[in-house]
Amino acid sequence: MRHRVAGHRLKRSSGHRRALFRNLITELFRHRRIKTTEAKAKAVRAEAEKLITVAKRSLDKDNDVHERRQVLRTITDKEVVQELFETIAPEYVDRPGGYTRIIKLGPRQGDAAPMAILELVE
Repeated sequence: MRHRVAGHRLKRSSGHRRALFRNLITELFRHRRIKTTEAKAKAVRAEAEKLITVAKRSLDKDNDVHERRQVLRTITDKEVVQELFETIAPEYVDRPGGYTRIIKLGPRQGDAAPMAILELVE
């Protein structure tokens, strides 16, 4: 029984899943939109929004070292973390949530996997 078991496994081991999520989130913040499968987009969406909320929380403080270290656990590229804190988070100061959008595209030609675009809301 799967009662109260949260999260998307995507038929991967925990290490592979963690690496996949980290890469997708990093590229989402770098390019502001990514094209992936619907299942991956839905799985990554919650994690990405939590990171934006952490970055927003640091805007009120003078010293944001703790928040940056929290985000660096997920995003390994320091330039992307800097962009998240300096450009992306300030855009969403007045927004209480819902920083991302999933646009469904239809099936992929090779294996008919449902594709989607995951993007940051303007």
